[in-house]
Amino acid sequence: MKIDTSPASLNETLRTIVGRRSIRRFTNLDVPDAWVSVLLDAANRAPSAHNQQAWRFLVVRGRTKDDLAALAAARAADFPRPASVLLRMAARSISTAPLVIAVANTGDLIKRGKDLFQLEDARTFDFFRTMEIQGSAAAVENLLLAAASLGLATVWLGILFLIKDDALRLLGEPKGEFMAVIPVGYPAAETAAPKKRPLSELVRTIE
Repeated sequence: MKIDTSPASLNETLRTIVGRRSIRRFTNLDVPDAWVSVLLDAANRAPSAHNQQAWRFLVVRGRTKDDLAALAAARAADFPRPASVLLRMAARSISTAPLVIAVANTGDLIKRGKDLFQLEDARTFDFFRTMEIQGSAAAVENLLLAAASLGLATVWLGILFLIKDDALRLLGEPKGEFMAVIPVGYPAAETAAPKKRPLSELVRTIE
């Protein structure tokens, strides 16, 4: 049976997934606090190993947001051209967005894992560190989709991981994993959908 997968035929959730875009330029309109709370609640409902919710959400506005953009721009010169270009692009996105939501891992799951497994070896650390990253990534995706469903624009800036210690210090957070910086606002311009590789190149069915 042929299934109609055109956007018009999909349910609201699938239409949001199909329609979501990464937006890097924003208008100067502010985002209501009530909607920021909706985004954070959606992120916090993501699955996490042992329901530890080993993430922290940092809502960054005003002067601190501008300082974060300046940090990314200043540190760009310390890296080879590909990373430098991305850091400068990230700085522009941060500076034009009315707010940024940063997501950091707490390390709580790693600590719990040592007690749970009663092991201190590298495998245990890597296992629970990976699960923390997986959980935070799910939280970020929830946030991106919730924003898209409200007509808000976002972009996942993973490049700031390169300067995560400086960024965490600026945000008053302890050293640790730094999952994402997400500018949030209203799009200054629409962005065309990127071309995706066909599933035929990415899927292998095993029976």
